[in-house]
Amino acid sequence: MEGGSFLQRLRKGLAKTREGWVQKLEGIFQSRQWDEEALAAMEEILLSADVGVKATQKLIDAIRRQSPKGEQDTKQDLSLCLQQEIISMLKGTERGTMAPSLSESPWVILFLGVNGVGKTTTIGKVAAKHRQLGKKVLLVAADTFRAAAMEQLEVWGQRVGAEIVKHQAGADPAAVVFDGLHAGKKRKADVVLIDTAGRLHTKIHLVEELKKIRRVIAREQVGAPHETLLVLDATTGQNAFQQARVFKESLDITGIVLNKLDGTAKGGVIVGIQEELGIPVQYIGVGEEVDDLQPFDPTRFVQALFDNSLE
Repeated sequence: MEGGSFLQRLRKGLAKTREGWVQKLEGIFQSRQWDEEALAAMEEILLSADVGVKATQKLIDAIRRQSPKGEQDTKQDLSLCLQQEIISMLKGTERGTMAPSLSESPWVILFLGVNGVGKTTTIGKVAAKHRQLGKKVLLVAADTFRAAAMEQLEVWGQRVGAEIVKHQAGADPAAVVFDGLHAGKKRKADVVLIDTAGRLHTKIHLVEELKKIRRVIAREQVGAPHETLLVLDATTGQNAFQQARVFKESLDITGIVLNKLDGTAKGGVIVGIQEELGIPVQYIGVGEEVDDLQPFDPTRFVQALFDNSLE
């Protein structure tokens, strides 16, 4: 998350979350005597914000250990303690970076996610970022179930200057991936981004399809996929948790892309998902523009969430 402009957009995007539960917590710090009743109120607020049971308990325990120095310092001390604990939790899982020099060529990124979370748009934005770094990008349209997804990916390819490999609607997704990987090598692509279907209501079939795709990738290129990113919609709250669990049960996920943080009062889901599932949040999105998707920075996120500076 670089540059003041994105931090400003992030602050604005997190306004609903801030008003939804952060300000309520600050109110407890400011107006209540520090006791177990206050802790119980805090716990209720965090759980209602979809922070998750495990993360909530960890945050409450941290606050309980923090002894305010005096009544005048209570709000500042406890708020700072909470912010630092959230940052610590969000930094707790190692995350990769979208480095200008990729260690393998082509660098293969597999994208997962149910329909409607913004997966194809996310791929387009990630492609744009790699193109801005001067990388040659190849898009693979392996969501053959939805013709609209292939068309959307093609539009993104034209928009950002990335080539695309696609088959007819209804084709075998693994066959598209096979062709895409061979095309990536032949065309000397630096990055190959693979879109996949997201029909979670046919869970068993979908998971088997994704496993087959992974087998094809691993067979055609040792060490690939180098990243497997799960795209989630922050506005779905607990549903995002469930989706992450379903995919994690069957597939090795290296990171999460959390979209639509600007459209929800439950941005706390970002804390819960990472703490409970142990999967790092790699990117966050706060809007429709390309620059509204940025690598996740825990400190900047908490600064924007609490609308202050920790420096």
